[in-house]
Amino acid sequence: MNIRLQRAVLALSVPVLALVLSVLVISLVLFLADDPIGAVWQVLRTAPAERNWANIIDKTTIYYLSGIAVAIGFRMNLFNIGVEGQFLVAALMAAFVAGEAWLPGYLNTGVAIIAAMVAGGLYAGIAGVLRAYRGVSEVISTIMLNAVAVGLTAFITRELAKSATQSNVSVVQTKLIPEESWIPNISIGDGPASEIYGFVVIAVVAGFVYWFMINRTRFGFDLRATGQSLTAAVASGINVKRMTVVAMMISGAFAGLVGLPYIFGEYHSYGSTFPAGLGFTGIAVALIGRNHPIGVALGALLFAFLDEQSNKLQIDAGVSPEIVKIMQGTILLMVVISSEVVRRYGLRLEQQHVARVLAQRDPASPPAEGVEGAERVKGVDGDGTHAATTLPATPGAVRDADDQPEEAPL
Repeated sequence: MNIRLQRAVLALSVPVLALVLSVLVISLVLFLADDPIGAVWQVLRTAPAERNWANIIDKTTIYYLSGIAVAIGFRMNLFNIGVEGQFLVAALMAAFVAGEAWLPGYLNTGVAIIAAMVAGGLYAGIAGVLRAYRGVSEVISTIMLNAVAVGLTAFITRELAKSATQSNVSVVQTKLIPEESWIPNISIGDGPASEIYGFVVIAVVAGFVYWFMINRTRFGFDLRATGQSLTAAVASGINVKRMTVVAMMISGAFAGLVGLPYIFGEYHSYGSTFPAGLGFTGIAVALIGRNHPIGVALGALLFAFLDEQSNKLQIDAGVSPEIVKIMQGTILLMVVISSEVVRRYGLRLEQQHVARVLAQRDPASPPAEGVEGAERVKGVDGDGTHAATTLPATPGAVRDADDQPEEAPL
Protein backbone atom coordinates (compact mmCIF):
# COMPACT_ATOMS: atom_id res chain seq x y z
CA MET A 1 0.00 0.00 0.00
CA ASN A 2 1.21 3.51 -0.81
CA ILE A 3 2.72 5.30 2.21
CA ARG A 4 0.46 8.33 1.88
CA LEU A 5 -2.63 6.17 1.44
CA GLN A 6 -1.60 4.11 4.44
CA ARG A 7 -1.26 7.22 6.60
CA ALA A 8 -4.64 8.50 5.40
CA VAL A 9 -6.27 5.18 6.29
CA LEU A 10 -4.64 5.19 9.73
CA ALA A 11 -5.74 8.79 10.37
CA LEU A 12 -9.32 7.95 9.35
CA SER A 13 -9.34 4.81 11.47
CA VAL A 14 -8.91 6.81 14.68
CA PRO A 15 -12.39 8.46 14.70
CA VAL A 16 -14.01 5.29 13.32
CA LEU A 17 -12.50 3.10 16.03
CA ALA A 18 -13.32 5.69 18.67
CA LEU A 19 -16.93 5.82 17.51
CA VAL A 20 -17.33 2.04 17.63
CA LEU A 21 -15.77 1.75 21.08
CA SER A 22 -17.82 4.68 22.37
CA VAL A 23 -21.08 3.12 21.20
CA LEU A 24 -20.18 -0.16 22.90
CA VAL A 25 -19.22 1.44 26.21
CA ILE A 26 -22.11 3.92 26.24
CA SER A 27 -24.55 1.12 25.46
CA LEU A 28 -23.22 -0.83 28.42
CA VAL A 29 -23.62 2.20 30.69
CA LEU A 30 -27.10 3.01 29.44
CA PHE A 31 -28.32 -0.51 30.13
CA LEU A 32 -28.08 0.46 33.79
CA ALA A 33 -30.61 3.24 33.18
CA ASP A 34 -34.38 2.82 33.14
CA ASP A 35 -34.81 3.12 29.40
CA PRO A 36 -31.43 2.95 27.62
CA ILE A 37 -32.79 2.48 24.11
CA GLY A 38 -35.25 5.31 24.54
CA ALA A 39 -32.51 7.57 25.89
CA VAL A 40 -30.21 7.13 22.93
CA TRP A 41 -33.09 7.26 20.47
CA GLN A 42 -34.37 10.47 22.01
CA VAL A 43 -30.97 12.15 21.70
CA LEU A 44 -30.37 11.11 18.10
CA ARG A 45 -33.78 10.99 16.43
CA THR A 46 -35.19 14.38 17.46
CA ALA A 47 -34.13 17.16 15.13
CA PRO A 48 -33.44 20.34 17.10
CA ALA A 49 -35.82 23.25 16.56
CA GLU A 50 -34.66 26.60 15.24
CA ARG A 51 -34.06 27.87 18.75
CA ASN A 52 -32.09 24.75 19.64
CA TRP A 53 -30.03 25.02 16.48
CA ALA A 54 -29.21 28.61 17.38
CA ASN A 55 -28.02 27.49 20.81
CA ILE A 56 -25.99 24.67 19.26
CA ILE A 57 -24.24 27.03 16.84
CA ASP A 58 -23.56 29.53 19.63
CA LYS A 59 -22.03 26.85 21.86
CA THR A 60 -20.07 25.46 18.92
CA THR A 61 -18.56 28.90 18.31
CA ILE A 62 -17.40 29.20 21.90
CA TYR A 63 -16.16 25.62 22.20
CA TYR A 64 -14.31 25.99 18.91
CA LEU A 65 -12.40 29.07 20.04
CA SER A 66 -11.52 27.31 23.28
CA GLY A 67 -10.38 24.20 21.42
CA ILE A 68 -8.18 26.20 19.03
CA ALA A 69 -6.50 27.92 21.99
CA VAL A 70 -5.67 24.57 23.57
CA ALA A 71 -4.60 23.05 20.23
CA ILE A 72 -1.89 25.68 19.73
CA GLY A 73 -0.23 24.55 22.95
CA PHE A 74 -0.66 20.88 22.04
CA ARG A 75 1.15 21.46 18.75
CA MET A 76 4.27 22.33 20.75
CA ASN A 77 3.71 19.65 23.37
CA LEU A 78 2.50 22.25 25.87
CA PHE A 79 -0.56 21.47 27.99
CA ASN A 80 -2.27 24.81 28.45
CA ILE A 81 -4.89 24.07 31.10
CA GLY A 82 -5.06 27.79 31.83
CA VAL A 83 -7.47 28.72 29.02
CA GLU A 84 -10.16 29.02 31.70
CA GLY A 85 -8.34 31.76 33.60
CA GLN A 86 -7.04 33.43 30.46
CA PHE A 87 -10.46 33.88 28.91
CA LEU A 88 -11.90 35.26 32.17
CA VAL A 89 -9.16 37.89 32.41
CA ALA A 90 -9.57 38.73 28.72
CA ALA A 91 -13.36 38.98 28.93
CA LEU A 92 -13.12 41.38 31.85
CA MET A 93 -10.59 43.49 29.95
CA ALA A 94 -12.80 43.57 26.83
CA ALA A 95 -15.86 44.56 28.84
CA PHE A 96 -13.97 47.31 30.63
CA VAL A 97 -12.42 48.79 27.47
CA ALA A 98 -15.65 48.58 25.47
CA GLY A 99 -17.68 49.95 28.38
CA GLU A 100 -15.49 53.03 28.65
CA ALA A 101 -16.23 53.79 24.97
CA TRP A 102 -13.06 55.75 24.31
CA LEU A 103 -13.69 55.31 20.57
CA PRO A 104 -16.92 55.39 18.57
CA GLY A 105 -18.81 52.43 17.13
CA TYR A 106 -16.92 49.44 15.82
CA LEU A 107 -13.56 51.10 16.46
CA ASN A 108 -14.41 50.64 20.11
CA THR A 109 -15.25 46.99 19.43
CA GLY A 110 -12.00 46.36 17.59
CA VAL A 111 -9.88 47.93 20.31
CA ALA A 112 -11.70 45.87 22.95
CA ILE A 113 -11.06 42.64 21.03
CA ILE A 114 -7.37 43.49 20.68
CA ALA A 115 -7.19 44.36 24.38
CA ALA A 116 -8.75 41.00 25.24
CA MET A 117 -6.23 39.09 23.14
CA VAL A 118 -3.34 41.04 24.63
CA ALA A 119 -4.60 40.41 28.17
CA GLY A 120 -5.05 36.68 27.51
CA GLY A 121 -1.64 36.45 25.86
CA LEU A 122 0.17 38.24 28.67
CA TYR A 123 -1.56 36.15 31.33
CA ALA A 124 -0.59 32.94 29.51
CA GLY A 125 2.92 34.32 29.05
CA ILE A 126 3.47 34.05 32.80
CA ALA A 127 3.27 30.26 32.56
CA GLY A 128 5.42 30.34 29.42
CA VAL A 129 8.21 32.28 31.14
CA LEU A 130 8.11 29.98 34.15
CA ARG A 131 8.34 26.94 31.89
CA ALA A 132 11.11 28.30 29.67
CA TYR A 133 13.40 29.92 32.23
CA ARG A 134 12.62 28.12 35.49
CA GLY A 135 11.52 24.69 34.31
CA VAL A 136 8.11 24.96 36.03
CA SER A 137 5.53 22.62 34.48
CA GLU A 138 2.92 24.62 32.59
CA VAL A 139 0.29 22.20 33.91
CA ILE A 140 0.94 23.22 37.51
CA SER A 141 1.40 26.93 36.80
CA THR A 142 -1.71 27.27 34.63
CA ILE A 143 -3.87 25.45 37.18
CA MET A 144 -2.70 27.86 39.86
CA LEU A 145 -3.15 30.84 37.54
CA ASN A 146 -6.75 29.72 36.94
CA ALA A 147 -7.47 30.06 40.66
CA VAL A 148 -5.78 33.45 40.73
CA ALA A 149 -7.80 34.61 37.72
CA VAL A 150 -11.12 33.64 39.32
CA GLY A 151 -10.39 35.63 42.47
CA LEU A 152 -8.78 38.53 40.62
CA THR A 153 -11.64 39.02 38.16
CA ALA A 154 -14.22 38.77 40.95
CA PHE A 155 -12.42 41.45 42.98
CA ILE A 156 -11.93 43.81 40.02
CA THR A 157 -15.51 43.34 38.86
CA ARG A 158 -16.81 44.24 42.31
CA GLU A 159 -14.71 47.39 42.37
CA LEU A 160 -15.80 48.38 38.86
CA ALA A 161 -19.42 47.77 39.81
CA LYS A 162 -19.08 50.16 42.75
CA SER A 163 -17.76 52.93 40.52
CA ALA A 164 -20.32 52.24 37.79
CA THR A 165 -23.39 52.25 40.04
CA GLN A 166 -22.20 54.65 42.78
CA SER A 167 -24.15 53.44 45.81
CA ASN A 168 -25.89 50.37 44.38
CA VAL A 169 -23.39 47.53 44.81
CA SER A 170 -25.97 44.78 44.32
CA VAL A 171 -25.36 44.87 40.57
CA VAL A 172 -21.97 43.17 40.29
CA GLN A 173 -21.06 43.89 36.70
CA THR A 174 -19.09 46.33 34.60
CA LYS A 175 -20.56 49.19 32.60
CA LEU A 176 -22.84 48.21 29.75
CA ILE A 177 -21.25 48.40 26.32
CA PRO A 178 -22.79 51.09 24.08
CA GLU A 179 -25.23 49.60 21.62
CA GLU A 180 -23.32 50.92 18.63
CA SER A 181 -20.37 48.72 19.69
CA TRP A 182 -22.39 45.50 19.84
CA ILE A 183 -21.69 42.80 17.25
CA PRO A 184 -25.11 42.19 15.64
CA ASN A 185 -26.54 38.70 15.77
CA ILE A 186 -27.35 36.71 12.62
CA SER A 187 -30.88 35.44 12.15
CA ILE A 188 -31.34 31.82 10.97
CA GLY A 189 -35.14 31.77 11.37
CA ASP A 190 -38.10 33.72 12.63
CA GLY A 191 -37.88 35.66 15.87
CA PRO A 192 -35.05 36.68 18.19
CA ALA A 193 -34.80 33.12 19.57
CA SER A 194 -33.44 32.02 16.19
CA GLU A 195 -30.47 34.40 16.17
CA ILE A 196 -26.85 33.29 16.49
CA TYR A 197 -23.85 35.27 17.64
CA GLY A 198 -22.33 37.43 14.92
CA PHE A 199 -19.00 36.52 16.49
CA VAL A 200 -19.22 33.24 14.58
CA VAL A 201 -17.65 35.07 11.63
CA ILE A 202 -14.64 36.02 13.75
CA ALA A 203 -14.40 32.41 14.96
CA VAL A 204 -14.17 31.20 11.36
CA VAL A 205 -11.45 33.77 10.65
CA ALA A 206 -9.60 32.66 13.79
CA GLY A 207 -9.71 29.05 12.59
CA PHE A 208 -8.26 30.03 9.21
CA VAL A 209 -5.52 32.09 10.87
CA TYR A 210 -4.65 29.11 13.08
CA TRP A 211 -4.45 26.78 10.07
CA PHE A 212 -2.36 29.21 8.03
CA MET A 213 -0.01 29.98 10.90
CA ILE A 214 0.61 26.33 11.74
CA ASN A 215 0.92 24.90 8.22
CA ARG A 216 2.05 27.75 5.98
CA THR A 217 4.55 29.80 7.98
CA ARG A 218 8.11 29.33 9.19
CA PHE A 219 6.93 29.99 12.74
CA GLY A 220 4.41 27.16 12.47
CA PHE A 221 7.08 24.79 11.21
CA ASP A 222 9.39 25.71 14.08
CA LEU A 223 6.51 25.29 16.50
CA ARG A 224 5.64 21.80 15.26
CA ALA A 225 9.29 20.78 15.02
CA THR A 226 9.93 21.86 18.60
CA GLY A 227 6.92 19.95 19.83
CA GLN A 228 7.98 16.83 17.92
CA SER A 229 11.64 16.73 18.97
CA LEU A 230 13.23 19.18 21.37
CA THR A 231 16.72 17.88 20.62
CA ALA A 232 16.28 18.27 16.88
CA ALA A 233 14.90 21.79 17.36
CA VAL A 234 17.94 22.84 19.38
CA ALA A 235 20.28 21.28 16.82
CA SER A 236 18.56 23.18 13.99
CA GLY A 237 19.06 26.51 15.74
CA ILE A 238 15.54 27.12 17.05
CA ASN A 239 15.41 29.23 20.21
CA VAL A 240 13.33 26.81 22.26
CA LYS A 241 12.89 29.14 25.25
CA ARG A 242 11.59 31.97 23.12
CA MET A 243 9.38 29.57 21.18
CA THR A 244 7.86 28.26 24.42
CA VAL A 245 6.97 31.75 25.63
CA VAL A 246 5.62 32.87 22.25
CA ALA A 247 3.54 29.70 21.83
CA MET A 248 1.95 30.14 25.25
CA MET A 249 1.22 33.78 24.54
CA ILE A 250 -0.42 32.99 21.20
CA SER A 251 -2.46 30.27 22.87
CA GLY A 252 -3.55 32.79 25.49
CA ALA A 253 -4.39 35.35 22.81
CA PHE A 254 -6.76 32.90 21.14
CA ALA A 255 -8.15 32.05 24.58
CA GLY A 256 -8.95 35.75 24.95
CA LEU A 257 -11.59 35.36 22.23
CA VAL A 258 -13.56 32.63 24.04
CA GLY A 259 -15.76 34.88 26.19
CA LEU A 260 -16.27 37.65 23.65
CA PRO A 261 -19.39 36.18 21.99
CA TYR A 262 -21.12 36.66 25.35
CA ILE A 263 -19.65 40.15 25.82
CA PHE A 264 -20.63 41.54 22.41
CA GLY A 265 -23.60 39.34 21.55
CA GLU A 266 -25.62 38.69 24.71
CA TYR A 267 -24.62 40.12 28.11
CA HIS A 268 -22.88 43.30 26.87
CA SER A 269 -20.97 43.43 30.17
CA TYR A 270 -18.91 41.26 32.47
CA GLY A 271 -20.47 40.21 35.77
CA SER A 272 -20.63 37.61 38.49
CA THR A 273 -22.97 35.44 36.38
CA PHE A 274 -20.53 35.15 33.49
CA PRO A 275 -20.30 31.51 32.27
CA ALA A 276 -17.32 29.44 33.44
CA GLY A 277 -15.84 26.06 32.57
CA LEU A 278 -15.43 26.84 28.86
CA GLY A 279 -11.65 26.46 28.98
CA PHE A 280 -11.81 22.91 30.28
CA THR A 281 -14.28 21.94 27.56
CA GLY A 282 -11.75 23.20 25.03
CA ILE A 283 -9.25 20.59 26.19
CA ALA A 284 -11.67 17.79 25.33
CA VAL A 285 -12.62 19.41 22.02
CA ALA A 286 -8.95 19.78 20.98
CA LEU A 287 -8.21 16.17 21.84
CA ILE A 288 -11.21 14.90 19.90
CA GLY A 289 -10.34 17.10 16.92
CA ARG A 290 -6.67 16.04 17.06
CA ASN A 291 -5.62 19.69 16.86
CA HIS A 292 -6.83 20.05 13.27
CA PRO A 293 -9.06 23.11 12.66
CA ILE A 294 -11.78 21.05 10.97
CA GLY A 295 -11.53 18.27 13.52
CA VAL A 296 -11.81 20.79 16.35
CA ALA A 297 -14.92 22.26 14.70
CA LEU A 298 -16.54 18.83 14.49
CA GLY A 299 -15.63 18.10 18.11
CA ALA A 300 -17.12 21.42 19.20
CA LEU A 301 -20.30 20.70 17.24
CA LEU A 302 -20.59 17.25 18.84
CA PHE A 303 -20.24 18.61 22.37
CA ALA A 304 -22.67 21.47 21.67
CA PHE A 305 -25.23 19.06 20.20
CA LEU A 306 -25.03 16.73 23.20
CA ASP A 307 -25.28 19.65 25.64
CA GLU A 308 -28.39 21.00 23.95
CA GLN A 309 -30.08 17.60 23.71
CA SER A 310 -29.49 16.82 27.39
CA ASN A 311 -32.62 18.77 28.34
CA LYS A 312 -34.76 16.69 25.99
CA LEU A 313 -33.23 13.57 27.52
CA GLN A 314 -34.60 14.46 30.93
CA ILE A 315 -37.98 15.85 29.82
CA ASP A 316 -38.97 13.34 27.13
CA ALA A 317 -37.11 10.16 28.09
CA GLY A 318 -37.03 10.61 31.86
CA VAL A 319 -33.27 9.90 31.99
CA SER A 320 -30.83 11.99 34.00
CA PRO A 321 -29.02 14.58 31.84
CA GLU A 322 -25.76 13.45 33.45
CA ILE A 323 -25.87 10.60 30.93
CA VAL A 324 -24.73 13.16 28.36
CA LYS A 325 -21.67 13.94 30.48
CA ILE A 326 -20.93 10.22 30.54
CA MET A 327 -21.24 10.16 26.76
CA GLN A 328 -18.86 13.08 26.35
CA GLY A 329 -16.29 11.62 28.73
CA THR A 330 -16.51 8.21 27.09
CA ILE A 331 -16.04 9.66 23.61
CA LEU A 332 -12.98 11.59 24.79
CA LEU A 333 -11.49 8.52 26.46
CA MET A 334 -12.07 6.35 23.40
CA VAL A 335 -10.43 8.94 21.13
CA VAL A 336 -7.30 8.90 23.29
CA ILE A 337 -7.22 5.10 23.39
CA SER A 338 -7.86 4.78 19.65
CA SER A 339 -5.10 7.27 18.85
CA GLU A 340 -2.59 5.28 20.86
CA VAL A 341 -3.68 1.95 19.36
CA VAL A 342 -3.47 3.29 15.80
CA ARG A 343 -0.11 4.95 16.53
CA ARG A 344 1.41 1.70 17.72
CA TYR A 345 -0.03 -0.22 14.79
CA GLY A 346 1.36 2.36 12.36
CA LEU A 347 4.77 2.14 14.01
CA ARG A 348 4.74 -1.63 13.58
CA LEU A 349 3.90 -1.25 9.90
CA GLU A 350 6.81 1.16 9.46
CA GLN A 351 9.17 -1.26 11.15
CA GLN A 352 8.09 -4.01 8.80
CA HIS A 353 8.54 -1.69 5.83
CA VAL A 354 12.09 -0.80 6.91
CA ALA A 355 12.92 -4.46 7.39
CA ARG A 356 11.81 -5.22 3.82
CA VAL A 357 13.82 -2.28 2.44
CA LEU A 358 16.97 -3.42 4.25
CA ALA A 359 16.49 -6.98 3.03
CA GLN A 360 16.14 -5.82 -0.58
CA ARG A 361 19.26 -3.64 -0.46
CA ASP A 362 21.45 -6.24 1.21
CA PRO A 363 20.02 -9.73 0.51
CA ALA A 364 23.03 -11.42 2.13
CA SER A 365 22.25 -9.95 5.54
CA PRO A 366 19.71 -11.66 7.80
CA PRO A 367 16.20 -10.18 7.90
CA ALA A 368 16.13 -7.20 10.21
CA GLU A 369 13.66 -7.04 13.04
CA GLY A 370 12.41 -3.61 14.05
CA VAL A 371 14.29 -0.61 12.84
CA GLU A 372 17.86 -1.49 13.83
CA GLY A 373 20.40 -0.08 11.40
CA ALA A 374 18.08 2.68 10.37
CA GLU A 375 18.06 6.30 11.26
CA ARG A 376 14.66 7.63 12.30
CA VAL A 377 13.73 11.06 11.15
CA LYS A 378 10.54 12.47 12.56
CA GLY A 379 8.21 14.83 10.78
CA VAL A 380 4.85 16.42 11.28
CA ASP A 381 1.97 15.92 8.91
CA GLY A 382 -0.21 18.79 7.86
CA ASP A 383 -3.20 17.38 9.74
CA GLY A 384 -1.44 17.51 13.07
CA THR A 385 -0.50 13.85 13.29
CA HIS A 386 3.10 12.98 13.93
CA ALA A 387 4.57 10.62 11.39
CA ALA A 388 7.95 8.94 11.52
CA THR A 389 9.94 8.18 8.38
CA THR A 390 12.82 5.74 8.42
CA LEU A 391 15.90 6.27 6.30
CA PRO A 392 18.01 3.12 6.09
CA ALA A 393 21.68 3.65 6.79
CA THR A 394 23.18 0.79 4.75
CA PRO A 395 26.79 -0.32 5.28
CA GLY A 396 27.55 0.62 1.68
CA ALA A 397 26.39 4.16 2.25
CA VAL A 398 28.59 4.42 5.32
CA ARG A 399 31.62 3.13 3.41
CA ASP A 400 31.01 5.58 0.58
CA ALA A 401 30.87 8.43 3.06
CA ASP A 402 34.07 7.31 4.77
CA ASP A 403 35.97 6.95 1.46
CA GLN A 404 35.36 10.59 0.54
CA PRO A 405 38.25 12.99 1.23
CA GLU A 406 37.69 15.33 4.13
CA GLU A 407 36.63 18.77 2.97
CA ALA A 408 37.69 22.01 4.54
CA PRO A 409 34.94 23.68 6.55
CA LEU A 410 33.17 26.55 4.86
